[in-house]
Amino acid sequence: MKKIMMIAALMVAVLSANAQNEVGQITLKPTVGLNIATMTKAEDSKVRPGFIAGVEAEYGVSEKFGVTAGVFYSQQGVKGKDVTFGDIDIDENLNVLGGWAFQGDATAKLDQINIPIMAQFYPMKGLALKAGIQPGFAALKKVKLDGTLYQASVQGGNTRSINDSYKIKDGVKSFQFAIPVGLSYEYASFVFDARYNIYLTKALKDSDSRHSVFSVTVGYKFAL
Repeated sequence: MKKIMMIAALMVAVLSANAQNEVGQITLKPTVGLNIATMTKAEDSKVRPGFIAGVEAEYGVSEKFGVTAGVFYSQQGVKGKDVTFGDIDIDENLNVLGGWAFQGDATAKLDQINIPIMAQFYPMKGLALKAGIQPGFAALKKVKLDGTLYQASVQGGNTRSINDSYKIKDGVKSFQFAIPVGLSYEYASFVFDARYNIYLTKALKDSDSRHSVFSVTVGYKFAL
């Protein structure tokens, strides 16, 4: 029993020593990864996989704490399977102006430029627990439609097929705010990160729907 206690105490001492963060050091971390994005309160919706890429800087505040700030391009939005909605007003390139409804598959492409500012706690060497704030700004407002347009008000049912993307002119908010939480593990300067973004603001002007984004990334960390 004494040997087990001595080994356990030695392991705790080693982990505590290795948990130290280099105070005053600034590091940079280019990052790329995968988003699993969807939106709350979206009926018949599916996740929209996408990429996330950017760079993050960290400042070592103390042996166990650091502060990071980053800039990321994040593909977000949601997919809808066999959805129906009305009042289609497509831009001039597709020559459809009002009075039409849509039925089929739709993908809302609501990409953002996100700026996460996070605090990091290192309980042991390489492992970081993190949380912070994240303002975000709309970088893309498009929807891809693959289905049928029809004029329900016209007797005889005029229809036309569509498989194209167009800009969303109105209805999507340009600013978002989220609370990112997650963890990461560093090995040989490579940092494997998983985080979930809890959105506090609505994504749409006339709906309570909000983004819901889980990200898995890998980055390479180096000191400046």
